Amino acid sequence: MEKIPNRREIIDRKSLMAELATLSQEFKPDSFEFRNALLKKLKEVYASGREVVKGRFFATNKGRPSMHAEAFLVDQIIRAIYDVATEMVYPLNNPTPEEKLSLMAVGGYGRGELAPQSDVDLLFLFPYKQTSWSEQIIEYCLYMLWDLGLKVGHSTRNPDECVRLAKKDITIQTALLEARYLWGDQELANNMRSKFHNDILEAQGSNRAFIDAKLQERDDRHSRFGNSRYVVEPNMKEGKGGLRDIQTLFWIAKFVYRTTEVSELVAKGVFTDSERRRFTKASNFLRTVRCHLHYLTNRPEERLTFDVQAELAHRLGYKDHAGTRGVERFMKHYFLVAKDVGDLTRIFCANLEAQQQKKSRIPIPTFGLLKRKLDGFQVDAGRLNINSEDDFKEDPLKFLGLFHLAQKKDLDVHPNALRIIRRQLKDVNKNLRNDPEANRLFLEMLTSKKDPETTLRRLSEAGVLGKFIPDFGRVVAQMQHDMYHVYTVDEHTIRAIGILTQIEEGHLEEEHPLSHRLLPKVLSRTVLYVAVLLHDIAKGRGGDHSVLGAEVAEKLCPRLGLSPSETETVAWLVRYHLLMSNTAFKRDLSDPKTIEDFAQIVQSPDRLMLLLILTVVDIRAVGPNVWNGWKGQLLRELYHAAESALTGGHISEGRAARARHHQEDLRDELKDWPTEKIDAHLEKFYESYWVSNNLNTHKAHAELIKKAEESGDKLVIHAESDPFRSITEVTVYTADHPGLFARIAAAMSLSGANIVDAKIHTTTDGMALDTFFIQDSEGDVYDQGGRMSKLREVIEATLSGEIRTHKELDKREQSNIPNRTKVFIAQPSVLVNNEASNIHTVIEVRGRDRVGLLANVTRALFGLSLTISSAHISTFGERVVDVFYVKDMFGLKITNKVKIKNIEDKIMEVLDTPEEQKKKARSALKKKSLKV
Repeated sequence: MEKIPNRREIIDRKSLMAELATLSQEFKPDSFEFRNALLKKLKEVYASGREVVKGRFFATNKGRPSMHAEAFLVDQIIRAIYDVATEMVYPLNNPTPEEKLSLMAVGGYGRGELAPQSDVDLLFLFPYKQTSWSEQIIEYCLYMLWDLGLKVGHSTRNPDECVRLAKKDITIQTALLEARYLWGDQELANNMRSKFHNDILEAQGSNRAFIDAKLQERDDRHSRFGNSRYVVEPNMKEGKGGLRDIQTLFWIAKFVYRTTEVSELVAKGVFTDSERRRFTKASNFLRTVRCHLHYLTNRPEERLTFDVQAELAHRLGYKDHAGTRGVERFMKHYFLVAKDVGDLTRIFCANLEAQQQKKSRIPIPTFGLLKRKLDGFQVDAGRLNINSEDDFKEDPLKFLGLFHLAQKKDLDVHPNALRIIRRQLKDVNKNLRNDPEANRLFLEMLTSKKDPETTLRRLSEAGVLGKFIPDFGRVVAQMQHDMYHVYTVDEHTIRAIGILTQIEEGHLEEEHPLSHRLLPKVLSRTVLYVAVLLHDIAKGRGGDHSVLGAEVAEKLCPRLGLSPSETETVAWLVRYHLLMSNTAFKRDLSDPKTIEDFAQIVQSPDRLMLLLILTVVDIRAVGPNVWNGWKGQLLRELYHAAESALTGGHISEGRAARARHHQEDLRDELKDWPTEKIDAHLEKFYESYWVSNNLNTHKAHAELIKKAEESGDKLVIHAESDPFRSITEVTVYTADHPGLFARIAAAMSLSGANIVDAKIHTTTDGMALDTFFIQDSEGDVYDQGGRMSKLREVIEATLSGEIRTHKELDKREQSNIPNRTKVFIAQPSVLVNNEASNIHTVIEVRGRDRVGLLANVTRALFGLSLTISSAHISTFGERVVDVFYVKDMFGLKITNKVKIKNIEDKIMEVLDTPEEQKKKARSALKKKSLKV
């Protein structure tokens, strides 16, 4: 343990023991009174010591000394308790050889480090078998520590058991590797360490076995925690690039080199001095963040969740800058540190492997083949390496050539080459960036059919990609502080390239049949791959990243070797990469104006194909649960409608003519119906119904209405699920009455169904035919586990008045928002648009998602005497965008400015959270009282 200044300020054990000796004279040591007095005193000393440690930490902002001080405090408390137990409570006058006990600290505590809320791991060591005396001591110590509030993990063993179990269990072996004598019989502790050293550390083949086990353990752990260091809520202890990875290096270093001092690893040639500094800096940063996290949450929290990130950034001194918030700067620093940990791990393992290979006369199979030359490089242990440190200086093209050849020959890149690249990154300069051959190599890697995702990730991890394309370097580790984006911008982009490759190769054909079919038809694969690389490249600059990204593309594409027409297409795709998703998810695709406006911007079938594929990979790369079949269906629907418009289709055909065509088609389908029944059915619906639904829907509705009329049912609820579209379509047929849509929406919210789309139709004879497209909370069909029957019951109870939905929803509104997401502020807004549709006013509502929001908004629209024709719901993490196509009570658009202002004000009131509504009410009351 490192030297701790002014230790007695934290705890003075000598003085403490004197006070405890006095207590033992006042009370019998084995009495309940003595135990209570002892516990009270220890609590005072422990609390006082923790306050000193905490104060020093906040004064210096250094985690490492704080963790050592915390361990020192606990050491002294444990020693005091042990001394009380052995000398005052259960003293032995003539101990036998078996009546010995040694306390050892293991695990992280064994290293002499304790984060504020970490567990204390203890090993109680006895010579051969436990005696009644040792059981009493152990029990006394443990109960006292638990009563103090310490989280104690413990084991009781003799030295032989320790070694025997360590041989079988790598976790026990690792814990004992860091075992530190704490108190009690020191000879017993030395005996255990000697046995561990001889039987474990010095055993033949133990190094290889331990290394393999720890690296496999690390890989398994990475898989459990997302296998990426760039998730936006990382686990800083167990996640990739976190503290556990640093500890793994320490364990291997101690096992193989018998040291945990990084300076000694420099002397042994494992790290350079520069790498040692990076390692120490990363380690200290992570320790400091962990201490802040424990103090902030007051629990052993290891995950940097959204609700703590902003406060941690504030405590660590990260301030908002133009275009970047302090919390995003802090998280970027965290991700760069995690990247450093990954780099240093590779360097460490490569050197370890090389040294192990030298010790073995026969090459170990896992180390691969012997060295051989290949196109100016060498293949070393199955990985591509350079010939000397001067290679990159003599030929800077090798910065890219190394990765190009590795991709071409399906080889990994040797950590030694990556290490030298790191040191010479300054040579990836303007001259190399403007070299046509360098740009050709890069473009070939990007558009290769041989796993461009892995190659780009290697280039990025090595720092070459960010240097070769400085605009990409600006988004490396760039976090977006919201619930929608799961990865940093650079990781999202590289994953998008991987998804594009998978679609092209047919691995995702079932999920994306249209994109897979279209990819071979695009005029330029290069345009598509470059557009995917650049679509988010201007994020974090403070402006519209689509517009700024298009400007980047216009400058960069010619450098990469793209023609003027290809450059123009890439820039257009970057500029409009959100157009298709915004149109598909927020507009009524049955409205001709929607398709006209979209097609007018797209203008060409090739751009339409490129835009569809770019949109698909962009959404898929956001996170694991963002894409679903419903989004795919909407995108396909928009694609086919726009394709028809761009290739001579008649989307602007008159509504009346389209309605007549649909009616005639349905008449042909209902040939087995009596003519008068067909005529009566066709007369039930207004023009809007016929133009906004397809033939299959018209036929299904006709059968449903016929069945309802024959049976006399006043309420019919029909549900049908489509797993491919990830949607459950619920049709409600009942007598129309004011506010019906709002009440059904409320019933669905109460049942946990998410409405993603809805169409509302009223018949000429006073009936309502409303169709809702719903999903569960995971974005899947809603009908699993009998949920649909429960939903029917809630809708029926709501429409009959048995359930007062708005009261139930008000109770649930706030309880449904997880605490970690409350930190996000989604600025509410209401946009009233009379240009998006020829016959409807389109109201776009944006705000913080919460239970019952849709029901409350639709109730407000009902209160404003507006009729909803269709609703389109999109959720982006904590934000929701609800779009309503509405008319006034006379079936007309809302054009009066006063009415529009009234709509905006009323809906804005609904968007306020209950807390905000209370604040405004208090403010209004205060103003009123001041006037009085």
